[in-house]
Amino acid sequence: MEKKSSKSKIKPQTGNFVIVTFAEDMEQAREYEALLKNDDIPVEIHENTENIESSKSLILMVPDEYLDEAHVIIESQNAYDDFYEFAMDDDDENLGVEFFDEDF
Repeated sequence: MEKKSSKSKIKPQTGNFVIVTFAEDMEQAREYEALLKNDDIPVEIHENTENIESSKSLILMVPDEYLDEAHVIIESQNAYDDFYEFAMDDDDENLGVEFFDEDF
């Protein structure tokens, strides 16, 4: 009688890896990697040696069956980052100040 080990938590090999996004530098690639791994999505980081569709230097790849979910996660984070940068933009500090002029 053969027993299966309950200690083994290795995920089965998934399908082919496909490009999910590009990163400008290793810091950005690691941020994307952490986001995806947080949602249990396998991810690989590769150098863009052939300049595939981008001048960015790193490629993030996920198994084909996780591609849609990975896109949603990355795009959600990008939208959050864009909103945060807009809200904290120094150029907008004086926006609306003209309405509070005493001469008005």
